[in-house]
Amino acid sequence: MKLLRKNGLRATALGALAVSGALVLTACGSDDNNDASSTPTKSDAATSAVCKDAKGQLLASGSSAQKNAMDLWVKNYMATCSGVQVNYKSSSSGEGIVAFNQGTVGFAGSDSALKPEEVADSKKVCKDGGQGINLPMVGGPIAIGYHLEGVDSLVLDAPTLAKIFDSKIKNWDDAAIKKLNPDAKLPNKPIQAFHRSEDSGTTQNLGKYLSATASSDWKYEPEKKWPAPGGQAASGSSGVATQVKQVDGSIGYFELSYATSQSISTVKIDTGASAPVEATSENASKAIAAAKIKGTGKDLALDLDYTTKADGAYPIVLVTYEIACDTGNNPSTLATVKSFLTYTASADGQKLLSEAGYAPIPAEINKKVQETVAALS
Repeated sequence: MKLLRKNGLRATALGALAVSGALVLTACGSDDNNDASSTPTKSDAATSAVCKDAKGQLLASGSSAQKNAMDLWVKNYMATCSGVQVNYKSSSSGEGIVAFNQGTVGFAGSDSALKPEEVADSKKVCKDGGQGINLPMVGGPIAIGYHLEGVDSLVLDAPTLAKIFDSKIKNWDDAAIKKLNPDAKLPNKPIQAFHRSEDSGTTQNLGKYLSATASSDWKYEPEKKWPAPGGQAASGSSGVATQVKQVDGSIGYFELSYATSQSISTVKIDTGASAPVEATSENASKAIAAAKIKGTGKDLALDLDYTTKADGAYPIVLVTYEIACDTGNNPSTLATVKSFLTYTASADGQKLLSEAGYAPIPAEINKKVQETVAALS
């Protein structure tokens, strides 16, 4: 798509990271991940924003996992579409869906697809017989971050990870961890495992991975609320990352960019492939590429394969959906919702994802996202 403004304005990813967040994300202070030490993305990204008819203020909220992608998208978009203000409140997937079904936001971000009861609730907000649909927009690895002085490289497999988060393995020098890391000098130190305090799609996706790959060690249903006893809770992806950064002996889970921006070490996962797999955008893309659409009609919810053993495929992944009405969107924000999501699903919008530590949506699926966004009414 061509940029429709006369001067062909370009908003660079470098500028997006450097510009103050004063206009954007006013309610997300605790989930701020743009500290002074963050490394800006290296390449420029042309903005393919179709600004026609977009106007006023667009409110959105939800997933904190996609916050850093939203930071870039919103700043690029607003630099191109003057007179439009997009405010994305980074909270949690659960809070975003509640806000959407209450009609207080134009769209919501969720790391899990809508449940049937949530779709039913959305019909009260989506007029003309419409309902909320899932639009996959952001992919990425859920990094398992850890802080263990003197240990620069750590390998874990699904059963060991399950036992750690279920408080069954309590010390870093446990035999199961030693077996996976024969050359590491593991200290006799208690493990402090951190999890999300609020309903979280990231929690649910981690649960799906553990349920699929370590069912004998992880007996819990994959829900947004943290299910296991013990451990310590923190708010938002940034809250968990902050605790792991500060506490020696800690481990937690969060979207990869929180690890890279704060220089937090991440676990390599032994999947049974030829070598343990590191949490990177490229490795997550290999796993997400196998995703299949399981939604019906205009709903594009995906089925992810958490059990992959393909070489270089990182299995602990999530996809963040933007939730919007297929029909019956609020007429005062419809044009802006379509305009903004048209940009995020564009080639330029998706290109920014890998540069920011995320994984683009596979091209075949993204084409259907573009078609669905264009048909929103």
